[in-house]
This record gives sequence, structure tokens and C-alpha cells, in this order.
Amino acid sequence: MRAKPAPINTPEAQDAASRGFSIDAHRLTAPKAAPGLHLVATPIGNLGDITLRALQTLAGVDVIACEDTRITRRLTERYAIAAQLKPYHEHNAEAARPKILEALAAGGSVALVSDAGTPLISDPGFKLVREVCAAGHAVYALPGPSSVLAALSVAALPTDRFFFEGFLPAKSAARRARLAELARIDATLVMFESGNRMQATLTDLAEIMGEREAAVCRELTKLHEEVRRAPLAEFARQADAPETRGEFVLVIGPPAAHADVLASDALDGLLREQLAAHSVKDAVAHAVALSGRPRREVYARALELAKDVHKDLRGGDGED
Repeated sequence: MRAKPAPINTPEAQDAASRGFSIDAHRLTAPKAAPGLHLVATPIGNLGDITLRALQTLAGVDVIACEDTRITRRLTERYAIAAQLKPYHEHNAEAARPKILEALAAGGSVALVSDAGTPLISDPGFKLVREVCAAGHAVYALPGPSSVLAALSVAALPTDRFFFEGFLPAKSAARRARLAELARIDATLVMFESGNRMQATLTDLAEIMGEREAAVCRELTKLHEEVRRAPLAEFARQADAPETRGEFVLVIGPPAAHADVLASDALDGLLREQLAAHSVKDAVAHAVALSGRPRREVYARALELAKDVHKDLRGGDGED
């Protein structure tokens, strides 16, 4: 006996009908997503940069876990995706993770997205992925937009090796100490920075990394996209403060082949910061490790600077 086709108004049929998305008024259906956690890269600015696979997955999962439901809703509404959005961010992650794991254990499918770009890149998600893997559930990566790679591609700087730093420390002393460490990495550097700290960071970069070539990328893929290329020293000398609105990515070229030691001015800055918090002995040890300069030279300079930083720092400290 031939089976009768299921009525089109069954819950199964209605659920299948809701899984879809629209592109330029054309409605496309999406298959139900495979059980597991789907890491979906989303546009960093221009919503047209979403991939077809990402749209299919967002339309086909049971729930989308996102940093800010208001931001992700702009994407789902643009493509007419009827998705259940649930917040997942650094403030609720401890409580939200068990619920996601429960859904996966029941055979569900969950998409994880950040506000922009690829999940886990300077965004929450690492602990979730680790626990999902430990529980034996599938994890799928859907590659796509990334501000790191976008900035690298337009910076006109070497791309054969690069180091992604993320956000630098907000406080000046910590930022300068970290930049002194980064200066010794033989690769192109990529870092994020907020607009209100851009000028201070560029000044610190110029003092510590000298004349390296750099690119300042602002609002990539958006209406007011801007990419400026110049040596760090030139950026620092510019009289007009850069535009502070928007999202910034800094790309710093690698050190020259002969630039294997920290510049004198940068060494002085590093020593002053270390002497303010440590003994001469400890400050010298740290500066030697970061600067590449001979210990005797660093020690002699530390003794000179210690008088200005704090008069009693020399007490009891001597060359080993």
C-alpha cells in the first residue's frame, strides 16, 4: 500500500518551511543543521560578506548563541532568518554553557557567533569549545570574515609570518612593557586598539619600535573604511589626532634584519618603568631579557636612571 504524503500543515512541515533565508527577495530553504556546535564567522561590517554556508547554518540550527542579540538580529533580519537567539558572552558564560551542553547532549544544533568576525578571536568561546569537545560532541568551523586577515591583506606589509596580539593593556606602563616584549618578535604584528588610546599607543610604538612601517586600519569593510600607511615615527609626529570613532586594527612591520636590539630611548623607558616597581637587580634582569643589549651596558644605564627614579633603589644592589 502506497504511503500517503504528509499534510503540508504538520509540525514537521512547518518547521522545515521556517528553516530558510532570503537573498534579494529570493527565498531559499536550508537543511536542518547537523547536531553539534557550529562556529560561524559573521561580517565585520558589510553584511554582504556573509557566506552561503553561514546563512544555511544559521537558518538550520536550533539556536544561535551570540554576544549581543541586538547586533546578531540585524543580520538575521537582513536575510529573513527565523532564528532563536540566546546571549552568550563573558558575563553570562558560566551559566549559559551548561544549557548549551544540555542541548547538544539531546541531539541539538547550536551556532556560536560573535558580534563581528570569527568566533574565539578576541571574543568569548574558548571554554565552550573545550567543554563541548570534552563531552564528545561535534564542533564545526565555518570560516569567513576576520578583521585580522582583512587588515593584513591591505597593510602592504610582509604576511609570511605574523603575530596576533589582540588588545594591548590600557595603562601606559603595562602597555609599554608589553610593546618592549613584542618588539623582539621577528614577524609582522597585528593588534587591536580603541580610538581614545590610538595616539598614545602610536607614540609608544614609535619610541619602542622606531621607524618600522605600519598601517592603521579603521572601520574595515564599512562605509567609512580608512587605511593609512606610514612609518611609526611619522604617525607619532602627526599634529592632528587620528579619528577616534570606529574600530581600529594596527599592523606593524617586522624589525629590520639588523635591528636585534632595543633602541636607546626605548631602553631608558623600559628601565624607568622597571625601576619604579623593582630593585635595580630585577629591573636589569628584565631589561636585558627584553632589549637584547649586554648586561653590563644595561646595568650601567640603570644605575644612572635609578637616581632620578628613586634615590634609594641603589641600596644593596650590585653587579653579580
